[in-house]
Amino acid sequence: MTCNVLINGQSEQSVPVTDRGLAYGHGLFETITLNQNTAIAWIAHLTRLKTDAERLLIPLPENIDQLLEQDLAKLLSLQSVTPDRMVLKITITRGCGGRGYAVEDSVSINRIVQLNPFPHFSDMPSEQGISLRLCATRLAIAPQLAGIKHLNRLEQVLARSEWHSSDFREGLVLDAEGFLAEGTMSNLFWCQNGVLYTPELDRCGVNGIVRQRIIGIAEEHGITLVSGRYTPECLNTADEIFVCNSVIGIWPVINIVMNENDTLSGSIGPVTLKLQSRLAAEGIY
Repeated sequence: MTCNVLINGQSEQSVPVTDRGLAYGHGLFETITLNQNTAIAWIAHLTRLKTDAERLLIPLPENIDQLLEQDLAKLLSLQSVTPDRMVLKITITRGCGGRGYAVEDSVSINRIVQLNPFPHFSDMPSEQGISLRLCATRLAIAPQLAGIKHLNRLEQVLARSEWHSSDFREGLVLDAEGFLAEGTMSNLFWCQNGVLYTPELDRCGVNGIVRQRIIGIAEEHGITLVSGRYTPECLNTADEIFVCNSVIGIWPVINIVMNENDTLSGSIGPVTLKLQSRLAAEGIY
């Protein structure tokens, strides 16, 4: 790919050192799969971007939809080769300001749009399932930031640094009180006796777009879904477990290493397969 980054609509590779996203993590981002140059779940991603920007006191321009669509079209036009699938990352920061936490109303946002190659999963995790491990790193309880895909991902970085073995595709993260939260890069679901469960994300975690769609599919197809606070022991009796995000879709979980002496084993079940099939039919992955 010849040009893969635009900053405020221009071909650039850097932002000023005074950018508040760099200084304070004051910003947010979206990660979107492109399939045949079409952004999957585009409206859902833009809706979350706007909602979360408002929560973070980031004033988006009224024509943000048009600006981002223009950015994407420009990036695609500059590609020497356009693969069938790519990953689009949109980053919005509160812009450049002086030293200190206070920000002037006159500060303009910075808009960064980037195209990346789609990852290659040679071990076919969607079909074969994955192993994950329980991480020691825990997520702080911060209701004001809960659900938002903000720029401060240090907890996820620290959790992901806990393993280097290719045996594990993902890590399971708890909140500060020991309740299930999410994966380091994904949302968590499990099924027991036909009921689908997922952690409540009102205190920490990212409310993923695929998570939102799975909740919608469950409602549309009469699958009972319950969200709440659950300890890791709840997974001991789960019939099916899977993780999801906007790039991987759904990955079934067939093994979880809880500690040195405790490993949970499972299989890919009918609810997981049904949800995978539905997402595929909608072109989500």
